Amino acid sequence: MIIKPLGHSCFLLKESTGTTVVTDPYAKDVGLQLPAVSADIVTVSHHHSDHDNVKAVSGNPLVIDKPGMFEEKGVHILGIDAKHDEHGGKVRGGNIIFNFRMDGVNVCHLGDIGQKPSPLVIEAIGPVDVLLIPVGGNYTIDAEIAKDYVDRLLPSVVIPMHYKTDKINLDIEKVDAFLDCFDEKDVSYVRADHLEFDRADFDDEYNTKVFVFEK
Repeated sequence: MIIKPLGHSCFLLKESTGTTVVTDPYAKDVGLQLPAVSADIVTVSHHHSDHDNVKAVSGNPLVIDKPGMFEEKGVHILGIDAKHDEHGGKVRGGNIIFNFRMDGVNVCHLGDIGQKPSPLVIEAIGPVDVLLIPVGGNYTIDAEIAKDYVDRLLPSVVIPMHYKTDKINLDIEKVDAFLDCFDEKDVSYVRADHLEFDRADFDDEYNTKVFVFEK
Protein backbone atom coordinates (compact mmCIF):
# COMPACT_ATOMS: atom_id res chain seq x y z
CA MET A 1 0.00 0.00 0.00
CA ILE A 2 0.98 3.62 -0.59
CA ILE A 3 0.74 6.47 1.92
CA LYS A 4 1.06 9.92 0.38
CA PRO A 5 0.70 13.11 2.45
CA LEU A 6 -1.35 15.87 0.83
CA GLY A 7 -0.77 18.41 3.62
CA HIS A 8 -2.15 19.10 7.10
CA SER A 9 -4.12 15.95 8.13
CA CYS A 10 -4.91 14.86 4.58
CA PHE A 11 -3.40 11.67 3.20
CA LEU A 12 -3.94 9.53 0.16
CA LEU A 13 -3.94 5.82 1.02
CA LYS A 14 -3.83 3.47 -1.95
CA GLU A 15 -4.18 -0.30 -1.86
CA SER A 16 -2.42 -2.52 -4.40
CA THR A 17 -5.84 -3.22 -5.96
CA GLY A 18 -6.07 0.48 -6.82
CA THR A 19 -8.71 1.36 -4.21
CA THR A 20 -7.94 4.84 -2.90
CA VAL A 21 -8.84 6.59 0.35
CA VAL A 22 -8.42 10.30 1.10
CA THR A 23 -8.51 11.44 4.72
CA ASP A 24 -9.64 14.85 6.01
CA PRO A 25 -9.43 17.01 2.86
CA TYR A 26 -8.92 20.67 3.75
CA ALA A 27 -10.11 24.03 2.45
CA LYS A 28 -7.68 26.73 1.34
CA ASP A 29 -8.11 28.77 4.56
CA VAL A 30 -5.48 26.42 6.03
CA GLY A 31 -2.91 28.20 3.86
CA LEU A 32 -2.45 25.31 1.43
CA GLN A 33 -4.08 24.42 -1.85
CA LEU A 34 -5.31 20.84 -1.85
CA PRO A 35 -3.81 19.11 -4.90
CA ALA A 36 -6.15 17.61 -7.46
CA VAL A 37 -7.07 14.19 -6.13
CA SER A 38 -9.57 11.43 -6.85
CA ALA A 39 -10.72 8.74 -4.42
CA ASP A 40 -13.08 5.84 -3.92
CA ILE A 41 -13.52 6.74 -0.24
CA VAL A 42 -13.18 9.95 1.77
CA THR A 43 -13.10 9.92 5.57
CA VAL A 44 -13.94 13.01 7.62
CA SER A 45 -12.89 13.03 11.28
CA HIS A 46 -15.03 16.09 12.07
CA HIS A 47 -16.79 18.90 10.26
CA HIS A 48 -14.34 21.79 10.47
CA SER A 49 -13.22 23.42 7.22
CA ASP A 50 -9.64 22.16 7.50
CA HIS A 51 -10.88 18.56 7.54
CA ASP A 52 -14.11 18.24 5.54
CA ASN A 53 -13.61 19.77 2.10
CA VAL A 54 -15.15 16.69 0.48
CA LYS A 55 -16.25 18.55 -2.66
CA ALA A 56 -12.58 19.05 -3.60
CA VAL A 57 -12.12 15.29 -4.07
CA SER A 58 -13.22 13.92 -7.45
CA GLY A 59 -14.34 10.41 -8.34
CA ASN A 60 -17.75 10.43 -6.64
CA PRO A 61 -16.29 8.87 -3.47
CA LEU A 62 -18.15 7.22 -0.62
CA VAL A 63 -17.98 9.70 2.29
CA ILE A 64 -17.62 8.26 5.79
CA ASP A 65 -18.08 10.78 8.59
CA LYS A 66 -19.46 8.70 11.43
CA PRO A 67 -18.37 5.86 13.73
CA GLY A 68 -19.00 2.28 12.70
CA MET A 69 -17.65 -0.59 10.62
CA PHE A 70 -17.48 -0.19 6.85
CA GLU A 71 -16.20 -2.12 3.86
CA GLU A 72 -15.81 -0.63 0.41
CA LYS A 73 -14.01 -2.25 -2.51
CA GLY A 74 -12.10 -4.57 -0.22
CA VAL A 75 -10.97 -1.92 2.26
CA HIS A 76 -12.09 -2.47 5.85
CA ILE A 77 -12.63 0.70 7.87
CA LEU A 78 -13.45 1.17 11.55
CA GLY A 79 -14.64 4.57 12.79
CA ILE A 80 -14.19 5.11 16.53
CA ASP A 81 -15.98 7.84 18.46
CA ALA A 82 -13.59 10.17 20.27
CA LYS A 83 -13.38 13.82 21.35
CA HIS A 84 -11.78 16.95 19.92
CA ASP A 85 -10.94 18.27 23.37
CA GLU A 86 -10.24 17.19 26.93
CA HIS A 87 -13.71 18.26 28.13
CA GLY A 88 -15.83 15.53 26.60
CA GLY A 89 -16.29 17.46 23.36
CA LYS A 90 -17.91 20.46 25.04
CA VAL A 91 -15.35 22.87 23.57
CA ARG A 92 -14.70 21.59 20.03
CA GLY A 93 -17.10 18.69 19.62
CA GLY A 94 -16.47 15.14 18.52
CA ASN A 95 -13.72 13.50 16.53
CA ILE A 96 -13.64 10.18 14.72
CA ILE A 97 -10.57 7.98 14.73
CA PHE A 98 -10.35 5.87 11.58
CA ASN A 99 -8.61 2.52 11.28
CA PHE A 100 -7.92 1.15 7.80
CA ARG A 101 -6.92 -2.38 6.83
CA MET A 102 -5.18 -2.21 3.46
CA ASP A 103 -2.93 -4.89 1.99
CA GLY A 104 -2.78 -6.47 5.44
CA VAL A 105 -1.47 -3.25 7.00
CA ASN A 106 -3.30 -1.56 9.90
CA VAL A 107 -3.27 2.22 9.48
CA CYS A 108 -4.75 4.49 12.17
CA HIS A 109 -5.64 8.14 11.48
CA LEU A 110 -6.34 9.91 14.78
CA GLY A 111 -8.03 12.93 13.20
CA ASP A 112 -8.10 15.96 15.48
CA ILE A 113 -7.92 13.94 18.67
CA GLY A 114 -7.89 16.29 21.65
CA GLN A 115 -8.25 13.90 24.57
CA LYS A 116 -5.52 12.11 26.45
CA PRO A 117 -5.19 8.38 25.81
CA SER A 118 -7.49 6.28 27.97
CA PRO A 119 -7.58 2.48 28.28
CA LEU A 120 -10.94 2.47 26.49
CA VAL A 121 -9.66 4.45 23.50
CA ILE A 122 -6.44 2.45 23.25
CA GLU A 123 -8.35 -0.83 23.38
CA ALA A 124 -10.84 0.38 20.77
CA ILE A 125 -8.03 1.32 18.37
CA GLY A 126 -6.32 -2.05 18.71
CA PRO A 127 -3.13 -3.10 16.89
CA VAL A 128 -1.53 -0.38 14.77
CA ASP A 129 1.22 -0.71 12.16
CA VAL A 130 1.18 2.88 10.91
CA LEU A 131 -0.03 5.76 13.10
CA LEU A 132 -0.98 9.15 11.61
CA ILE A 133 -1.03 11.49 14.60
CA PRO A 134 -1.57 15.24 15.20
CA VAL A 135 1.25 16.86 17.17
CA GLY A 136 0.76 20.63 16.87
CA GLY A 137 -1.26 21.25 20.03
CA ASN A 138 -3.76 24.06 20.64
CA TYR A 139 -6.61 22.49 18.65
CA THR A 140 -5.38 18.91 19.18
CA ILE A 141 -3.09 16.97 21.47
CA ASP A 142 0.41 18.38 21.81
CA ALA A 143 3.77 16.70 21.35
CA GLU A 144 3.93 15.25 24.86
CA ILE A 145 0.47 13.66 24.72
CA ALA A 146 1.14 12.45 21.17
CA LYS A 147 4.22 10.62 22.46
CA ASP A 148 2.03 9.04 25.14
CA TYR A 149 -0.26 7.68 22.40
CA VAL A 150 2.76 6.28 20.59
CA ASP A 151 4.05 4.61 23.75
CA ARG A 152 0.69 2.98 24.39
CA LEU A 153 -0.19 1.95 20.84
CA LEU A 154 3.36 0.84 19.93
CA PRO A 155 3.07 1.32 16.16
CA SER A 156 5.98 0.36 13.94
CA VAL A 157 5.67 3.57 11.90
CA VAL A 158 4.59 7.04 13.03
CA ILE A 159 3.83 9.90 10.64
CA PRO A 160 3.14 13.23 12.40
CA MET A 161 0.49 15.58 10.99
CA HIS A 162 -1.42 18.76 11.86
CA TYR A 163 1.61 20.88 12.74
CA LYS A 164 2.91 24.31 11.76
CA THR A 165 4.88 24.72 8.53
CA ASP A 166 5.90 27.74 6.47
CA LYS A 167 2.61 27.45 4.58
CA ILE A 168 0.18 26.43 7.33
CA ASN A 169 -1.32 29.56 8.87
CA LEU A 170 -3.01 27.96 11.89
CA ASP A 171 -1.93 28.76 15.46
CA ILE A 172 -0.23 25.44 16.13
CA GLU A 173 3.29 24.30 16.96
CA LYS A 174 5.96 22.95 14.64
CA VAL A 175 6.87 19.27 14.56
CA ASP A 176 10.18 19.79 16.40
CA ALA A 177 8.95 19.21 19.96
CA PHE A 178 7.46 15.87 18.94
CA LEU A 179 10.64 14.75 17.19
CA ASP A 180 12.64 15.68 20.29
CA CYS A 181 10.75 12.92 22.13
CA PHE A 182 12.56 10.28 20.04
CA ASP A 183 16.14 9.19 19.56
CA GLU A 184 17.64 10.84 16.52
CA LYS A 185 18.34 7.44 14.96
CA ASP A 186 14.61 6.64 14.98
CA VAL A 187 13.61 9.71 12.92
CA SER A 188 13.83 9.66 9.14
CA TYR A 189 13.20 12.54 6.73
CA VAL A 190 11.45 11.47 3.55
CA ARG A 191 12.38 13.22 0.31
CA ALA A 192 9.99 11.16 -1.82
CA ASP A 193 6.33 12.12 -2.03
CA HIS A 194 5.09 8.82 -0.57
CA LEU A 195 5.95 5.72 1.43
CA GLU A 196 5.08 2.17 0.42
CA PHE A 197 4.42 -0.74 2.78
CA ASP A 198 3.15 -4.30 2.74
CA ARG A 199 2.43 -6.87 5.45
CA ALA A 200 5.96 -8.30 5.32
CA ASP A 201 7.36 -4.95 6.52
CA PHE A 202 5.70 -5.52 9.88
CA ASP A 203 6.32 -9.23 10.43
CA ASP A 204 9.54 -8.67 12.35
CA GLU A 205 9.63 -6.90 15.71
CA TYR A 206 11.51 -3.61 15.72
CA ASN A 207 11.43 -0.16 17.29
CA THR A 208 9.01 2.57 16.32
CA LYS A 209 10.27 4.71 13.47
CA VAL A 210 9.10 8.28 12.81
CA PHE A 211 8.90 9.44 9.21
CA VAL A 212 8.72 13.18 8.46
CA PHE A 213 7.99 14.29 4.93
CA GLU A 214 10.19 17.14 3.76
CA LYS A 215 8.09 19.96 2.36
